[in-house]
Amino acid sequence: MSHEINTPHTKTDAPIVVLGATSGIGACAVEEALRQGLSVRGFARSAEKMAKRDGLEPVAGDARDPDDLARAVQGARAVIYALGIKERPAMLWEQESLFSQSTEVLVDVMATAGVTRLVAVTGFGAGRSRAAMSSVEKLGHGLILGRVYADKSRQEELIMNSTLDWTIARPVILTKGPRTGRYRVLGQPADWRNGLISRSDVAEYLVRSVVEGLNIHEDIVLAR
Repeated sequence: MSHEINTPHTKTDAPIVVLGATSGIGACAVEEALRQGLSVRGFARSAEKMAKRDGLEPVAGDARDPDDLARAVQGARAVIYALGIKERPAMLWEQESLFSQSTEVLVDVMATAGVTRLVAVTGFGAGRSRAAMSSVEKLGHGLILGRVYADKSRQEELIMNSTLDWTIARPVILTKGPRTGRYRVLGQPADWRNGLISRSDVAEYLVRSVVEGLNIHEDIVLAR
């Protein structure tokens, strides 16, 4: 049964660090944590542009820079990794390395800081979940997002091989819909499938996973 790990750096009044805090799932995770009255440290290159909010501490930096990440992680309760990239035509041919490189740095920084809890967003089609795709899904996904998801798979391997109390969350196709709380956490590979889920529902799960200690050392799929 999952449980929350309580160490000096996971006390409940310490901030939750959200990497990728200014857009997409990361921005939704910031909103969800603040909605729950939690302290949040929002990390992004453009964090200084975040509106001032009670409970929010913006931290600007590069996720591949050890010093920047060390500033963000020090004394934190947990880290939610929600970095993303902008879709662009060059994704079809350029090698992607943001996810694996930043995760490699993050794992070391967290270990040094004594912060053990990591909840990381990758995506359906990364790592072991690729086997759950149909042949048609694999073909289309590979043509458009193959290089990106190859790096997300490398990222997942780094996380699983770490000493952290990790959870890997793979949302299916994302929508801009509201937070509903009506989604499924699919833990068994036999249940993994594609579908739709709102970014806000993903964010709710990410924060719940930190607060409740859900799915530690598990890779799961999130779907409506």
